[in-house]
Amino acid sequence: MPFATGVLPAVLSAVLAAAPSAAPQALPSPARPGPAAAGQAPGAAAAPYDGQPLHPTALFGVKSPDHAAAQEFTVDSSRVTRVSVYVASAAATGSITAQIRRDRADPASALASRTVTLASLGGAGAGWLEFPLTADVTPGTTYHLHLQATTAESGNIAWYGTKNAVPGSLTSWNHDRAYWGGWHADPTRLAFHVNPSGSERCGETEPCYVPATALAARTAGLLSNGTAVEAVAPSFAVGASYVDGSNVLRLPSGRWRHLPDGATASVVVPAEDPGARAQIEESRAWLASGRVPGAGTPRQAAAERALLSLRALLRPNGAFAAGWAPAWEYSWPRDGAFAAVAFAATGHDEEAYRILRYDAATQRPDGTWEARTRLDGSGPPDARPWQLDGNGWVPWATWHWYRQAPAADREARLRALYPMVRKAADHAAGSLGADELPPASPDYWELGTDSPNIGTAAPLLAGLNAAADLAAGLGETGDRDRWADAARRLSAGIAASFAPGGYPRTADGRHGRDSAAAFMAPPVNDAPPGLAAALDSTHRALLLPNGGLSPGNDPGFSWGSYAWTASTSFFAVAWAHTGEGAKADRVLDWVLSKRNGLGELPETVNGSGRPSAVVPLGWTGALLLIAALARDGAPLPAPPLRR
Repeated sequence: MPFATGVLPAVLSAVLAAAPSAAPQALPSPARPGPAAAGQAPGAAAAPYDGQPLHPTALFGVKSPDHAAAQEFTVDSSRVTRVSVYVASAAATGSITAQIRRDRADPASALASRTVTLASLGGAGAGWLEFPLTADVTPGTTYHLHLQATTAESGNIAWYGTKNAVPGSLTSWNHDRAYWGGWHADPTRLAFHVNPSGSERCGETEPCYVPATALAARTAGLLSNGTAVEAVAPSFAVGASYVDGSNVLRLPSGRWRHLPDGATASVVVPAEDPGARAQIEESRAWLASGRVPGAGTPRQAAAERALLSLRALLRPNGAFAAGWAPAWEYSWPRDGAFAAVAFAATGHDEEAYRILRYDAATQRPDGTWEARTRLDGSGPPDARPWQLDGNGWVPWATWHWYRQAPAADREARLRALYPMVRKAADHAAGSLGADELPPASPDYWELGTDSPNIGTAAPLLAGLNAAADLAAGLGETGDRDRWADAARRLSAGIAASFAPGGYPRTADGRHGRDSAAAFMAPPVNDAPPGLAAALDSTHRALLLPNGGLSPGNDPGFSWGSYAWTASTSFFAVAWAHTGEGAKADRVLDWVLSKRNGLGELPETVNGSGRPSAVVPLGWTGALLLIAALARDGAPLPAPPLRR
């Protein structure tokens, strides 16, 4: 795959340690609710290119009036329009100026000059940086590319390069007044591009300049051909954008990157390439076959992107990947359930049903599910404890699919799923104890509790109600009555143990508040009396300075400063379905404001307000679609509690 990882952080670390003279030396993460707990190691980098695959050595410091670099070059053309230089900066503020000069030491000889500010680039970072310049030159004449940076910060700024020959580049020069006493010639030949075009533009084989803050996110987007997926690294997303209605990426050069049909690695092709164009038209037709909420508002583009990302994360066999990075490339019943509901509600029946068929194929003999499975359905990737909430989420998603499915054959297709629903609901009903609550079990936090938790109890209530209603529709009266009775008992248990405390994380009240309180609202459950106040108080308790929510505030476990977009979106969904439109809109607007440059939704937002972890996260995309539909006037119902 062209998007390798691990190089850019090493380059930036090198700059942090580099001295400003010639030839310097080579230069906390929260657990994830739902999909796997994982550190947020940065990702970036490049495929090999022209003998300069890793940019391992900072050749010259270029910061301050006492330090600069120059490169002699010749060109065959009569005009220079841009230059591209690999730089790395440990400073977040200041500026970098590139000039084309006749005399490296004489500013008055400059034919063209361009300054960029580090703040406009996002701050400290590394990668190929382009300077638009226009200068009339004489072919074959020697000119100098002059590079200098200024900043009030202590962090160094350096020009990286290679000791391999680069066509058109001649002697390089380092200006270090303290070390050399002025300009010093170096036989090293730097890597830079004059009039870069095509594959010489960053974002194709080499990373664009990307700020270190952007590397809090492992990925930036997705390329897909329906059978294979490839993640877009943050440094290859700079200046890029999706061609509208597709997963084809338009690069800074104007060319397109896509994953050809049947391929497992992306290619760069000219704009309007027939294969890429065919993919674009196919994905636009797919979008048009359903409903994109938010028409005529800024939410429309976000909803369209969410649908395309959900589709990319869905595997041909029905496995739904939480995200596309190693720790997220598994299928969780919970994430898949929300994706199935979003697909069904937007008119994409085949995709919704495919997920449910995968659930049926991976259900354990006792009616439960593993916490997650490999995408080929071969079983769990490790010994992570199974999670009981899947026994609620899967029947709930099945009920929502059935309500939206084409009437002609939906009963026959439901009957194919019904054995799965029966086993799931029977296990859920049988799990209730003397307190009418399920046992303590890991939930979407991926952590166990020592007391029943709302993150399990609420989805089980929805699943039992859903199963009872499906059974009634199929004439399975024994199943209907058995599951309806269990749902009534569970509802009473939740009312007795959770409601008095505002639906805290656990029934014993010792583990703080939990964003799963929103699961007591539609479209998961019919809102019980007093829920509005509980949602308000929970939201206040979990609100972070960056504007998003922590999953919970358990005194024994800290989520730090990271807001989780899924937990935040729970409240957009709940409030949009309980008539609190203004509150829902405020949450939706915050979530949408945290999309990255490609319009993708991140899993988390760090304390600085930047996307982090994996981008996009399918669960958040599904929640956005469900909330946006409700704000469009098409709220989803909750499975009814049979009295």
